[in-house]
Amino acid sequence: MAILKSKLGKIITSIAVVIVLLFGVVGYVGWYNLFREVPSEVYKSPEDHFKYGSIGTEQAQGVPYWIWLVLPRIFPDKLPGPGGYTSLGITWEEGKELPVGFAKKTIGFPRVGITCAVCHHTTYRENLKDKPTIIAAGPANKFDSQGYIRFLSNAASDPRFEPDYILDEIKYSHEFPWWENLLYRFVIIPQTKKGLLQQKADFAWTDSRPNWGPGRIDPFNPVKFTTLKLPKDDTIGNSDMMPLWNEKQHQNFALHWDGLETSLRETVQTGAIGDGATKESLPVEDLQRVEDYISELPPPKYPFAVDQQLATQGKAIFNNTCASCHAFGGERTGKVIPVEEVGTDRHRLDMWTQQAADTYNKFGDGYSWDFSQLRKTNGYVSVSLDGLWLRAPYLHNGSVPSLQDLLEKPENRPQSFYRGFDVYDQKKVGFISEGEEAQRVGFKYDINVPGNSNQGHIYGTDLPTKDKQALVEYLKTL
Repeated sequence: MAILKSKLGKIITSIAVVIVLLFGVVGYVGWYNLFREVPSEVYKSPEDHFKYGSIGTEQAQGVPYWIWLVLPRIFPDKLPGPGGYTSLGITWEEGKELPVGFAKKTIGFPRVGITCAVCHHTTYRENLKDKPTIIAAGPANKFDSQGYIRFLSNAASDPRFEPDYILDEIKYSHEFPWWENLLYRFVIIPQTKKGLLQQKADFAWTDSRPNWGPGRIDPFNPVKFTTLKLPKDDTIGNSDMMPLWNEKQHQNFALHWDGLETSLRETVQTGAIGDGATKESLPVEDLQRVEDYISELPPPKYPFAVDQQLATQGKAIFNNTCASCHAFGGERTGKVIPVEEVGTDRHRLDMWTQQAADTYNKFGDGYSWDFSQLRKTNGYVSVSLDGLWLRAPYLHNGSVPSLQDLLEKPENRPQSFYRGFDVYDQKKVGFISEGEEAQRVGFKYDINVPGNSNQGHIYGTDLPTKDKQALVEYLKTL
């Protein structure tokens, strides 16, 4: 009997060891394929790092690469037109696996997240048939960020967002081993659907506000409502993307349209958090590379012909009329001008609150990085004008299509126009905003929509016509 008990004990022990080993193997396989984090690709080129380097968004907000790749093929009806992701104003460089502003990182499986460049790169063309020129760190003039979010959400809401449809489409590009196929079928695809539906719920508040349109974003209401967990309000923060070049010349300037930040480092880090990075995933060293790059990157030079004689005349007019607020060294350049004085649409200003600033300043408590410079202001920043030619449309909400229009009194500025077309208007200095092609690819901007007012900034509107022409010619050279 003792011998039998001894043998039985050994059998039970062996079975227990096998079970433990099986659980260990299953656990390791699960960790390896779902949570294992591979270091991000290191780009030697600072520009490529800016365009494609991870800023920590893949862990919480990343879409599995193979699913992301095939969604436009499965759901073309959810896109605004043909061309897949490019129909949303997303830019693809020849020979690149991902578009500008997207990064791929393996966390268990390859995931796609966005980078700073998704909102901060510009394209322009001289003529319709030209290949677009890409300018890193410029304000994205075509990208429809709200359209991209809605495409992913609408795809996840469709009954076709299920394993059979998605796996069959992935087979045209990639063949999974059997065990990875099972992971996608029973774990990754269902969890992706769940995550995208949660994103849809998180952004449901946008359905009651005016659409952003290409080249614009409400940058801080998502932070208020989702990141900081503040109560939802009815504010509208729609505003143009901003350029990020030449930041070393902007030291001590107020940052963002309303000057809610004064630290470039914090601006870069909060930008990553706004794009989907978490406290744990924020890659401080990688973001330092971004900061270094945009600090040294010069503004782009105007690529077309300039009437130098007329520009020289315009420089004198600029110095007398504009320099105090917009030239480097100007007494008000980079400072917040009260909204009552500048007179532009105040929705973006009212969106940011003291409560939001106080809450965000506590967000990084206990981490090696921290925030302390966020604040509430009473107006808009008088920005420097370096690279001004590529910043159209103008004013903080993008309500004026060209520099020529900006020098007109508000009642004489366009009441509606189309934005999102990247063929350049050399005469008016901005992007072409009317006509058949602009209407076909663009977004109709109506100044009567809340947040879209083109009032204010009447500086220079009383100048004689010939002085306005000279001033615009000079502004091309900044």
